[in-house]
Amino acid sequence: MTADKAAPASGSILVVGGGISGLTTAIEAAEVGYEVFLVEKNPYLGGRVAQLNQYFPKLCPPSCGLEINFRRIKDNPKIKVLTLAEVEKISGSPGNYDASIRINPRYVNENCTCCGECAAVCQAEISSDFNFGMNKTKGAYLPNDLSMPSRFVLAPQIIGTEDAKRCKEACKYDAIDLEMAAKTINLKIGAVVWATGWMPYDAGKIDNLGFGRYPNIVTNMMLERLASTNGPTCGKITRPSDQKAPESVAFVQCAGSRDENHLPYCSYICCMASLKHVTYIREQYPDAKIYIFYIDLRTPGYRYEKFYENIRADKNVFFIKGKVAEVSEDVSSRNITVVAENAVTGEKIRQTVDMVVLATGMQPTAALAKLPADLTYTEDGFIVNDFVKGGMFAAGCANKPADVVSSNQNATGMALKAIQTLVRR
Repeated sequence: MTADKAAPASGSILVVGGGISGLTTAIEAAEVGYEVFLVEKNPYLGGRVAQLNQYFPKLCPPSCGLEINFRRIKDNPKIKVLTLAEVEKISGSPGNYDASIRINPRYVNENCTCCGECAAVCQAEISSDFNFGMNKTKGAYLPNDLSMPSRFVLAPQIIGTEDAKRCKEACKYDAIDLEMAAKTINLKIGAVVWATGWMPYDAGKIDNLGFGRYPNIVTNMMLERLASTNGPTCGKITRPSDQKAPESVAFVQCAGSRDENHLPYCSYICCMASLKHVTYIREQYPDAKIYIFYIDLRTPGYRYEKFYENIRADKNVFFIKGKVAEVSEDVSSRNITVVAENAVTGEKIRQTVDMVVLATGMQPTAALAKLPADLTYTEDGFIVNDFVKGGMFAAGCANKPADVVSSNQNATGMALKAIQTLVRR
């Protein structure tokens, strides 16, 4: 082999985060022959996409994109999946990193057949993080319908209780291991792709918008779960306070975004998410009145602009250019009144509706807890890619706000960057 010809270096790629960006990165690298360790802190893969009812551009359900990716992972021995796992530390240099990975106990092993007998006998209930606390789930549970790995989990809260004993006794397949403990494994890797994703901004921090005080104010991601057939209401969008079918809904755009007191940047996805949510409501309630309060509408690209034009043509959808200043609740009806100033006419608007949806922004996970590696961040917590130094890269929403399509494209590029780190010249 000539000296100037590229030759593969020994080494593996660590992908941190099992959402759509992490899945894409892992699959793209593994399918050209590289060993990949895919680390996910949740007990399942799929990330935020798994929580959606539909996603752009085709308004597909999560199964549309996730099932084929899960199949590709299962069929590829080059990918080692570690769920309930977190990176404790990464040290070293490009091409030669040492990574410590903590794997937390699931208390359920590979013998699990998802028969559900453990959940049937479990009496304890815990808040469902997957549904943003809108309902409860058993202390023995399958994280979601698309769960990969397809195995139940015992919540740490029931370990050491009679419920845990009942679960173990009910299991016919010896799948429950109550002695399972956390362990740390050490890996030698050549490159790292951080696909740590995003969190919905905490709407409770936005004092003037009433989230947490008034039950009929929900966030955009909560509405995704309400509209999902595997969500807390089995897909029926109803008011949280009384399960009433909403006759009117207000969307508050830029809830926390483009605000120097919260997220100073545009979160990119919120406008299109709200337009998508209009289709959810319209499908169930054709005559409902929908009010969208916005600063500016961002519909990037011809396809998204066309989608917006179709929504705008709906005679029951009203767009109001104006930032919402305050909200209040009628204590008897639990209806919400939204107050805003129309930026075009200067008129003060008071609109009373059954339900309000806050288009909360996208905050990178790394903004809440810095990652245990030598990384550079923006002021807002997004990871800055240093392509000169190389070795570690951020994909998808860990790097900047993005939709599913953009995240996939970016993740493919980061897989290539990681591969280049493993190649000697």
